[in-house]
Amino acid sequence: MSDLLAITGARIFDGHVWHNDAALLVEFGHVSGIVRSDAVPANSESVHLDGGMLVPGFIDLQVNGGGGVLFNNAPTLESIRIICAAHAQFGTTALLPTLITDTVDINVAAIAAGKVAKDQGVPGFIGLHLEGPHLSLARKGTHDPALIRPMDEADLARLADARADLPNLLVTVAPETVTPEQIARLADAGIIVSIGHSDAGIKTAGAAFDAGASMATHLFNAMSQLGNREPGVVGAVLHHGAIHAGLIADGIHVHKAAIHIALRAKTGPGRIFLVTDSMSQTGTDIDTLTLNGRTITRVDGALRLADGTLAGADLNMIDAVAFMHSEVGLPLDEAIRMASLYPAEAMGIDAEFGHLQPGAVASFVHLSDARQMQATWINGVEVWRA
Repeated sequence: MSDLLAITGARIFDGHVWHNDAALLVEFGHVSGIVRSDAVPANSESVHLDGGMLVPGFIDLQVNGGGGVLFNNAPTLESIRIICAAHAQFGTTALLPTLITDTVDINVAAIAAGKVAKDQGVPGFIGLHLEGPHLSLARKGTHDPALIRPMDEADLARLADARADLPNLLVTVAPETVTPEQIARLADAGIIVSIGHSDAGIKTAGAAFDAGASMATHLFNAMSQLGNREPGVVGAVLHHGAIHAGLIADGIHVHKAAIHIALRAKTGPGRIFLVTDSMSQTGTDIDTLTLNGRTITRVDGALRLADGTLAGADLNMIDAVAFMHSEVGLPLDEAIRMASLYPAEAMGIDAEFGHLQPGAVASFVHLSDARQMQATWINGVEVWRA
């Protein structure tokens, strides 16, 4: 069997341009090139697809669960495996299992599980997202208020140590509870700091960005809104060019008119990218789940606590891409970039992730011409097929 794989029969989107009548060459888990179909090396093993398109695998930086597992409820290696596998069937080839505000012990267990997942090379695992507990009570959302607290020196040291053991670490904080000096130390440790669950004004948010925060968590949701005299966190994110922002594109968390406005208003080079904020229901038919002892109900495309508060999203990445294309009206290639290249850029991993140019990790998705999932490859290996 050859170490060189040539995949033909589908249009190829490399993250920048489309290639027709071409072959994707994969060797040792990485893309070695895209060539004409009649120029496939003779020593390659061939896989021929019956039409459709090959696109970069999706990258989800906010995944609370999947496959019936919520990471908070079971912060283990096995949970990480189940979550990654559940999302692969929807085109996600790289993700950050996300821990919502919880106790120190649960945080420690999640970090330990992430280290083992890295060491064992769990397909799809690229690090952790710790969302809280250093958030604003005024914008807590579904986070347990009893567990929200300011950051102390032990917390900061724990996060810096965790980063050394993980391929990537994203931390969501509110600048009301985490100082610019603490944010600078986190960033200096190689941690991606995201502002979220915050009621801060533009001055406070701007100070956090100046200190090293480079991202915002689920734009519009659980943050101070854009006003004429106080632009809030939303205004700060749209105004500051270097800041990237996640977006839950399900038509429930954010109105599509607001999405249109944000896309037009966002200054670069920072981009708006897609996240699912999915819970344990992804890939299952379960209708109820629990978080910190509270029941979450799945109904009419949404997940809600008993008081109606949104609690994560009933969303997967291929549906988020479809929403941006069909409902918001973006060109398909731009909707795909929002799920692949742009989150890779936000994490600083776009040298290898988010595209299919030579040298990239060979993680990609086969879609039908009707944009339905057909198959998923991670690191050059097919992991799911319809």
